[in-house]
Amino acid sequence: MKKYFKLLLFGSLVGLIAGLVAVAYRYCLTWAEAGMYGILEQVRNNMIYAILWFLGLIILGILVSKITKWEPMAGGSGIPQVTGEYNGDLETSWWRVILAKFLGGTGAILGGLSLGREGPSIQLGAMTGKGLAKIFKSDSKTEKTMLVCGAGAGLSAAFNAPFSGVLFVVEEILNTDDKDMLTSGILAAVVADFVSKAFFGQKTIFDYDSGTLELSYYWIYLLFAIILGLLGAGYNYIMLKGQAFFKYLKSINIPMEIYVCAVFILAGIFGIFIPDILAGGHSMVEILEHSHPALHVLFVLLILKFVFSAISFGSGVPGGIFFPLLILGSYVGAIFGDIVINLVPAIGQDMWYQFIILGMVGMFAGIVRAPLTGVILITEMTGSMNKLIDVILVSAIAYVVANMTGSKPIYESLLDNILASKRKEKKEDIKAK
Repeated sequence: MKKYFKLLLFGSLVGLIAGLVAVAYRYCLTWAEAGMYGILEQVRNNMIYAILWFLGLIILGILVSKITKWEPMAGGSGIPQVTGEYNGDLETSWWRVILAKFLGGTGAILGGLSLGREGPSIQLGAMTGKGLAKIFKSDSKTEKTMLVCGAGAGLSAAFNAPFSGVLFVVEEILNTDDKDMLTSGILAAVVADFVSKAFFGQKTIFDYDSGTLELSYYWIYLLFAIILGLLGAGYNYIMLKGQAFFKYLKSINIPMEIYVCAVFILAGIFGIFIPDILAGGHSMVEILEHSHPALHVLFVLLILKFVFSAISFGSGVPGGIFFPLLILGSYVGAIFGDIVINLVPAIGQDMWYQFIILGMVGMFAGIVRAPLTGVILITEMTGSMNKLIDVILVSAIAYVVANMTGSKPIYESLLDNILASKRKEKKEDIKAK
């Protein structure tokens, strides 16, 4: 009886606190993004303001670099770090990570870098769970349970998607059938979702009203899923190459402050000419929700968002790829939908939004390789189960195709890179001694 009361207590407590932490982070990034767009409105037609803004971006780049160097485990997404922590390969300072992630992540979005809040929210939730375990002086197994509960709660609060929070932890971090841990995780995710909705309301992240495809045209889904699987593998390759490029700059003794400032300056240039590609991508979501851009506009936004996301993430500052990759998937879907509808008019214009939804789930499955999470996540984010079979079909095929290319899941590759860097640093320390 005591054991199950403990599960209930810890799951609910971690869900509450981690949910509040994730909500606070979400507020910070919302404020930073709104502030950034507000500043851009002022600087676009005023040379003096523009100069001052670029000077501010340089200062911001230096500060974010300093924060990241102070706590390197707060850099990047945070999901690989949580997996490494759970597996016992990494040991991080929970309070340093939370502080650095808050400050660095907010600074990166204020500067306009193309990064998401979801991976960082998972790490913040996990570190909150770990911190609570330390405060209560819990044993190692309980600490792992609270870490996992916090991770699921973080994603749940970031997306208002409790089931996705649980499934993502199971597919990406745990690979476990520990029912007690899963029970605590479910409670944490549901409580965190309640906290998030109390602050941000119950509106879904995406609001798309899509059509239905006739069975005789399902071969189009098959073709689209294959394309998405290949694009997912290609995405992983480019993102890792981007990260490798910045590591090369570091290896030839170019200070992090220099190349991070260059990325911030690039964000300032994009902000003047094409601001929609900045930050997480909510501006690009609104474009698809409220208009139907021309095909060439969709192509330009897709390519620039992808390139700037690779540069932003590769620089190593705090921020994730979770939401930006969904945005890329939605634009791939919009482009594919436009082409297919023009070639096969019989399927109807209302199918355009369905391809947008399928583009997100297929890209997620092809990049992250967590197909079940992708299905549930998109279902929760759109608030509709009407097209569940279509979503499952595309997710499964994209997942299989991406694996057939030999490409590893993105977060697994990122964790491998972190561990390789740790081993290299250890060898260098031994040599120095």
